[in-house]
Amino acid sequence: MTELEKLFNRIVQRVNINLRELNFDVSPFAVELIPPDQLNKFYAFYGITPDHPLDLHFEHSALAGSYFLGKCRVRNSLLYKSDIRGDELKRKDQQRQFEKFTLTLTKDEIIDIEDSALVKTLVHNYSHDPETPEKFYIKDTLAMDYANIHGSPSDGSFLGPYATVDLTTMRDCVIGAYSYIQAGEISHLKVDPGTIWVNSPGNFNFFYKYPAELLEYYVSLSPDKVPWGILIDFIEERKMEFQRVFDFVNLQEIESIPKTASLDRYAVVLPNIKIADNVLVSQRAYIENSSLGKGANAQENCFIINSSLEGYNVTAHGAKLIEADLKLGVFVGFNSFLCGKKNSRLTVNEGCVVMPHTIIDIDEPLEIPADHLVWGLVRNKEELAKNSIALVKLNAIDTSFSQGRMHFEGKGAMFVKAFKDRIHHILDVNGAFFENGKNAGHAQKNQRLSLNTIQPFQFGANKGMYPNIRILP
Repeated sequence: MTELEKLFNRIVQRVNINLRELNFDVSPFAVELIPPDQLNKFYAFYGITPDHPLDLHFEHSALAGSYFLGKCRVRNSLLYKSDIRGDELKRKDQQRQFEKFTLTLTKDEIIDIEDSALVKTLVHNYSHDPETPEKFYIKDTLAMDYANIHGSPSDGSFLGPYATVDLTTMRDCVIGAYSYIQAGEISHLKVDPGTIWVNSPGNFNFFYKYPAELLEYYVSLSPDKVPWGILIDFIEERKMEFQRVFDFVNLQEIESIPKTASLDRYAVVLPNIKIADNVLVSQRAYIENSSLGKGANAQENCFIINSSLEGYNVTAHGAKLIEADLKLGVFVGFNSFLCGKKNSRLTVNEGCVVMPHTIIDIDEPLEIPADHLVWGLVRNKEELAKNSIALVKLNAIDTSFSQGRMHFEGKGAMFVKAFKDRIHHILDVNGAFFENGKNAGHAQKNQRLSLNTIQPFQFGANKGMYPNIRILP
C-alpha cells in the first residue's frame, strides 16, 4: 500500500469516527472522490506578497493543483485543486469584539488543516469562533467538489458537492449537497441537500429547502457514483480552458486591464471582455464575452458568460452568470446559478440581493425589480413572485411570515442591514472603493503578488505525496 493510500484511508476513518452518532459513512462517497492517478500530475502553487505573512508548512500531505496564500499549515491531509486563501486572516495585535469581550490577538492567525480531504474546495476569510481567534482549523473533515468553507472552523464534518458553510463553526456535521449554512455554531447536525439556512439567534432566522426531485436535476450525490447534474456538467464542459492556463508558464498579458484592477494569472479570460477600474477577478474564475463595471468582482470558481455587470457588483465564490445583465450594486451569493438564454436574457435591477445558492434558470426573458431579495428555484415569473420580496417590505417585518417554501422569523430590518453591511464590507476589502491611493483592497494588493510552484514525488511509495516543506521569508 502506498503512502497516498494509507493517508486516504486514515482520513476516511477519522471522519467516520466523528460522524458515527449520525450513522453516516463517508466511505462510499470517498471512493470516487479523488482519482489517485491524478495526484502526481498537478503542481501546487503559493503566493508571495508584502501584504501578508509568508509562513507555509506542509507535512505528509498531497496538494495536487492547490493554491496557498498567507499563513497556512497542512498536515496529514489530501488537497486536490483547492484554494486556501489566507489574505483576510487576522493579524497580531488586532482587536475583535465578541459580545461583551474584547479579544486581542497575540499572534497572526493561521489556517490549520489536519487529517482532512478537500476536493476543489475554497477555504477563505478568518475564524469567526471566539474560542479560537488565532487558528482557523479544519480537522477530520471531508469536503467534496466546489464546497466553500468560509470563515468556518470545522471538526469531524462532511460537506457534499456545492455545499457552503459560512461564518459558522461546525463539529461532527453532515452538510448536504448545495446547502448553505450561516448559523454561528452547529454541532451533530445532519443537513438535507438544498437547505438554505441563515440564523442569527435572537435577531432573525431565514429557512428555505429545495424540492429534492428538482434539485437532483442541478446537483446530486449518491454512494455509487461521482456527483452529477447540470452544475457539474457546466464546469466539466469548460475544464480544458483551465488546463491551458495551468499548462503554460507565461501567458500573454491583456493590455486593456486598468492599473487599479486585478486579473489573476490563473483565471480564464476569453475574447471580448471589458474590465473597468477596481475590478477583481480571482483565480479559477472564468470570464467570456462580458463586461465588468467599476468595482465589480468575480471571485473563485465564478463563471461570467455573455453578461454585463454595471458596477459595484459582488459575484461571490462559485456564482455563475450566463446571459444576464446586472445593474448597479447587485449581489449574487455563493454558488448561485443565474442562467438566461441568448433570446431570453435575465435582468437583475439595481440593489437586488440574490441569496446564496439561488438557481434562476429561464427559457423566457425575466426581469427582477430593483431592491428585491431573491432565493430558491426560479424558472419563470410565477416562481419569481413566490421566491422574492421587496427589501422595503422585508424591512418592515417584525415577527414572522412564510412565502412558498421559505419561512422567516425575527426582525426583517436586522436581516436587511446585515446583508447590506456585509455587501459593503466585501466591496471594501476587494478594493472597489479605491481612489487617489486610498481604500486599497485585493484588486490593488494582488498586483504585488508573485507565484511559485512546488512538485510532488513522481515515483516510488511516495508517488503523489509532497515533500515536507517549511516556507518562510
